[in-house]
Amino acid sequence: MTRRVPVAGEQPYEVVIGAGAQAELALVLAGTPKVAVVHAPPLAAAAGAAVETLQTTGVAAEALVVPDGEAAKTAQVAAAMWDEFGRLGLTRSDAVVGLGGGAVTDLAGFLAATWTRGIRVVQVPTSLLGMVDAAVGGKTGINTAAGKNLVGAFHPPAGVLADTDLLAGLPQDEFRAGLAEVVKCGFIADGRILELLAADPTGRRDTEELIERAVRVKAAAVGEDLLDTGVREFLNYGHTLGHAVERVEDFGWRHGEAVAVGLVFAAELAGQAGLLTRAEVDRHRELLTAMGLPTTYAGDWPRLQEVMRVDKKARGASLRFVVLDGLGDPRILNDPDQAWLDAAWAAVSGDDT
Repeated sequence: MTRRVPVAGEQPYEVVIGAGAQAELALVLAGTPKVAVVHAPPLAAAAGAAVETLQTTGVAAEALVVPDGEAAKTAQVAAAMWDEFGRLGLTRSDAVVGLGGGAVTDLAGFLAATWTRGIRVVQVPTSLLGMVDAAVGGKTGINTAAGKNLVGAFHPPAGVLADTDLLAGLPQDEFRAGLAEVVKCGFIADGRILELLAADPTGRRDTEELIERAVRVKAAAVGEDLLDTGVREFLNYGHTLGHAVERVEDFGWRHGEAVAVGLVFAAELAGQAGLLTRAEVDRHRELLTAMGLPTTYAGDWPRLQEVMRVDKKARGASLRFVVLDGLGDPRILNDPDQAWLDAAWAAVSGDDT
């Protein structure tokens, strides 16, 4: 049974979740003259199948390969893809398909947003992270030396096809990392997610329900706040430190692993601010540990603070964190006391003697 989550806004679309969801690709793109299917090397077979499906319905489709992972999200790769779009003669009547994990869907969305100032994109995420986060919401972007996703555009997709059959071949480490974005949605909005993951920390038993619930949390936020100026910011819970860890580690950490540490840090910070009880802070650490995600990180604290100040969610030189004023009640904490930051860091880094 497929599950469907509508995403509201000026350009409403559906997220289709379930086994075989990618079969709807031809339906979503019916009547499109040309389509570029952007994919990473390991997904050549799936991209070929998507091209064949589209061609049988009269769409002139071609697969375009990009590097795997974050290596795809560079200006050099984007420029090479723009050249390919020119070779294919893509116009505003045409479309892009992003087939891959979060990095590929971020890139594909950015390419679609910038080509002829905007053509349609359909996202076919192949990772749990892509299904619950990167492919939903219209945030697109590439990385630069200055930081992650600092160059990008808001460009809602024409549809998202979260085919859970594609998760069968996903390495367990990647699946587990994707669960960090799911549990984040549990902490900020949907306590049932926390209950499901406490009952089965692997997330494998209730995968489709977990994806649907996480997508509904994100859809509610982005439908109301596409441009990330209000409630959508709450989706950044755990991301301020998480993105800094990714940057300092030169993206050697998986996004979800870095976010998991960021969630513990944000919980400890809220504890310092008197917003969460010790039991609520500990619940973060205990659930993430049960899920097999990291909860500690020993790094360069001064360097991490520098990186956080140039995060795209920062305002001027002030640090902003999403914190919880009780489970399910997110808020923004501006310029927290340095002593609170240092204490939260000590709890995460293990240097709390």
